[in-house]
Amino acid sequence: MSNDTVPAPAPVRPEPAGSAPPLGVGMVGYAFMGAAHSQGWRTVGRVFDLPLSPAMTAVCGRDRDAVSAAAGRLGWTSTETDWRDLITRDDVQLVDICTPGESHAEIAVAALEAGKHVLCEKPLANSVAEAEQMAAAAQEARKRGQLAMVGFNYRRTPALSFARRMVDEGRLGELRHVRVSYLQDWLVDPAFPLAWRLRREAAGSGALGDLGAHAIDIAQHLAGSPLAGVSAQTETFVTERPLPGDDSGALGPVTVDDAAIFNGRLVSGALASFEVSRVAAGKKNALRVELNGTLGSLEFDLERLNELHFHDHTDEARESGFRRILVTEADHPYLEAWWPPGHGLGYEHTFVHQARDLLHAIATGTDPEPSFADGLQVQRVLAAVEESAEKNSAYTTVAG
Repeated sequence: MSNDTVPAPAPVRPEPAGSAPPLGVGMVGYAFMGAAHSQGWRTVGRVFDLPLSPAMTAVCGRDRDAVSAAAGRLGWTSTETDWRDLITRDDVQLVDICTPGESHAEIAVAALEAGKHVLCEKPLANSVAEAEQMAAAAQEARKRGQLAMVGFNYRRTPALSFARRMVDEGRLGELRHVRVSYLQDWLVDPAFPLAWRLRREAAGSGALGDLGAHAIDIAQHLAGSPLAGVSAQTETFVTERPLPGDDSGALGPVTVDDAAIFNGRLVSGALASFEVSRVAAGKKNALRVELNGTLGSLEFDLERLNELHFHDHTDEARESGFRRILVTEADHPYLEAWWPPGHGLGYEHTFVHQARDLLHAIATGTDPEPSFADGLQVQRVLAAVEESAEKNSAYTTVAG
């Protein structure tokens, strides 16, 4: 076991006497998502009153020097170079998985069997079979008191959390349409190298799994109803890209989609439409959500993430229209712990809220949301989208 201790960053404030009991967190992976999750663990106890105090015990990565540097930068106390060592540590009670999808199932199942709680990044797995294995392992672990959650962080955006509350309160009436688009442009340039996200064996799928998983989860979560079936098209516009670290100009095949468009019907009867792309020029992280019901409509734009736009269709026509709701009040979701009204939050705060909700679930023994079962449902929709696109099918039923 390589239990290398690294200098911890100076704490913002000392822990008060009699503080909440510690919960050791071990994280696997330290790149983009690892940094985002670290921000959540590092910050949550300094903002919210918690029943458990997360201890950033160890971070794991295969490159000893790189993971040591990451630990010092991100705030982890020690390092491991093999996740198998991480999950057997007595000072780690929660394993946070921030690796490519190809390793999610193996790490999550082993961690649950080792008696650990698990947080796993989305999408849950690279296939329905792997997701089913993970959901079954989580169900068995639940009997022993271990909890498992999948990291769909956009649920923790205060505006989208408030949107869910408005839907639950009946402010939109009966939902008829759900529209979600999630567009990025980082693959427009054909010279962008063949990164792991462009290889099916590592990523499972392309824009569909990367962005579509978020879109599907948000649609089902806000509507309170799963998708029953879909009709889809996918496309890979750049089929070959330069091999990383190869100066010869050699190209390798892109084995995932660049973009996907699909329609669906929710079990509730509402219609849903989705568009996801990583080749939409000018779109950096453009997640847009629209809900239309018999009594009103809601709109959300991640690039204006502290706002909702709401139309109350019960207003008199001469006064009706969309109005902006600035979601920064103390009685909006999560905002009781942050800044005065009008002082907006950002992307990184969703990971703080994610950590908060999971810690409360563990402390109370409450099933966390989204669960591995929720992640499996999203995986089944992703599989149905691919099947529909491959068969050029008018409609493909979601399995399960």
